[in-house]
Amino acid sequence: MSTHSSRLQHALKDLREKWDITTESWDDQVARDFEKNHLAPIESLVKRSMVGMDKLSETLGKIRRACDENA
Repeated sequence: MSTHSSRLQHALKDLREKWDITTESWDDQVARDFEKNHLAPIESLVKRSMVGMDKLSETLGKIRRACDENA
């Protein structure tokens, strides 16, 4: 699960870097609206998803260890 979280984090970083490059030549109200209405929500969702994935990974690890102890 942590591998997927890392990939998601890398993709978000890549998206942000490409957006920063884009805003060097596209800097108007439409660009700001696009960032506010599309990119910011994506970033928020991805960050919350990564936290959830990390918690799920931790829980699955605990379950595996408990199963190994009982086997």
